[in-house]
Amino acid sequence: MQHAVGAPLPPHQPGRGPAVGWSPAGQYPGQQGPAPAPGFAGAPVPPGAPPAQAPQHHLPPHQMPPQPPQHPSVQPPPHLPVPDATGHVQLPPGVSVAMPSPTPATGAPDPAATTLAVLLIGPAGAGKTSVARYWADHRRVPTAHISLDDVREWVRSGFADPQSGWNDHSEAQYRLARRTCGFAARNFLANGISCILDDAVFPDRPVVGLGGWKRHVGPGLLPVVLLPGLEVVLERNAERSGNRRLSDEEVARIHGRMAGWYGSGLPIIDNSQLDVAATAHVLDEVLTRAIASPPQW
Repeated sequence: MQHAVGAPLPPHQPGRGPAVGWSPAGQYPGQQGPAPAPGFAGAPVPPGAPPAQAPQHHLPPHQMPPQPPQHPSVQPPPHLPVPDATGHVQLPPGVSVAMPSPTPATGAPDPAATTLAVLLIGPAGAGKTSVARYWADHRRVPTAHISLDDVREWVRSGFADPQSGWNDHSEAQYRLARRTCGFAARNFLANGISCILDDAVFPDRPVVGLGGWKRHVGPGLLPVVLLPGLEVVLERNAERSGNRRLSDEEVARIHGRMAGWYGSGLPIIDNSQLDVAATAHVLDEVLTRAIASPPQW
């Protein structure tokens, strides 16, 4: 559409024509709108409106000028989205996770059909990630797997690799990863999605370890320790590559510290002779007992 030179342009609205009620006189108070057509009384003709025509009712039908065809307004099919729709879905905010309750109908907990937050603890090479992923894949309810190592390695430039030496930077990145995992877990659970987290939490550092997870997720978090024998851990660690593979000395040191979980009251699974599927089955049995009688931690 062309406008006369010097004529003001109507204000632009994305996806729409000129603003409703807009007129040049409203934008330029000293400028008057177009004058009425000669011989007609009434308000000025708004810009772009068709010229007024004299009534034709006094003419015979055969002399009436042809009328333009009337097209009904086209509505989008019901299966198509409305152009102005955003698709936004309101999500419940993430809150502290409470302890799950047994099923009211039977009185017995069913971990496979209950929204849970599980923390799988164990040394490097214990099979935490494999078991957590398998367990999440075979649940009857939506379940997410959140791996601390995966989140920690989101940092690309400036990644503080503990294999290069444990320092303040690696400690800070571990704490940041735990807090990020806790935030994700709360939001998954608030929206009806269970989650299982895995981390090498040490019993001799309760404030930054298990206590930190309890603060980040909530008192309803169910910790379970996965602790096979040292020989099994060393063998599994040898199959790793990159910064996930530790030295034998480091693996032995971590495994020795993990032995402190014995006597802590937390459930412990020795999966030395169990494959991933069998370990996940035992994990369900442990969680059934944990829901009925939550561990004190």
